[in-house]
Amino acid sequence: MRRIIVICEGQTEREFCDQILAKHLATHQIFVQAPLIKKSRGGIVKWDVLKKEITNHLRDQSVIVTSLFDYYGLNHKLNFPQWDESKKIGDKNSRMNFLEDAMKLDIDEAIRYRFLPYIQLHEFEGLLFNDIQVFYDQIPREDLIGEAELIQTFNAFDNPEMINENKASSPSHRLQRIIRGYNKILYGHYLADAIGIDRLRQKSPRFNNWIDKMVASAKHK
Repeated sequence: MRRIIVICEGQTEREFCDQILAKHLATHQIFVQAPLIKKSRGGIVKWDVLKKEITNHLRDQSVIVTSLFDYYGLNHKLNFPQWDESKKIGDKNSRMNFLEDAMKLDIDEAIRYRFLPYIQLHEFEGLLFNDIQVFYDQIPREDLIGEAELIQTFNAFDNPEMINENKASSPSHRLQRIIRGYNKILYGHYLADAIGIDRLRQKSPRFNNWIDKMVASAKHK
């Protein structure tokens, strides 16, 4: 069985990996471990710190290492490779691909082939805007206080990964307005589990491609 380490930005991502992603990848003979970023224990850190953690994991020649953190939280102060150059790329999917490639190339050549960098566009919570019926099924009606915004968001975005990145309109801030007492870890798990990973993959192409890469890695031991 192939082992994949998914370095997670926060508790929401780790809960998803432990409870949902791991079950899916187990059917492909992949065992998942999902540690939080070691230094912060939840929250993005500078690239040199993250790079050291990635490299330490890759010293074990039996593992694949990947990442799960949001583009929303990244900025120039974190010194990710080729950051300034990436901002010149207008298409967000192309920008993510460029940044992921730059991260991979900054890892030592001897071990980088086992590193599958992944940045979620724009936030993990965006994936939850997958099926509006899931909100009605999983959220008590009296807590669904932002139904108009919920409907507007689904009407505006066919691909939930494209729900935009500023503080007013990011997926997590929308959810805070839509659901009374929104708890990102609790609701992130409930909604993702109710949607199911197959439907998550169908509507979110970058996320789907990440899963495909991990599955393909299991075939090259």
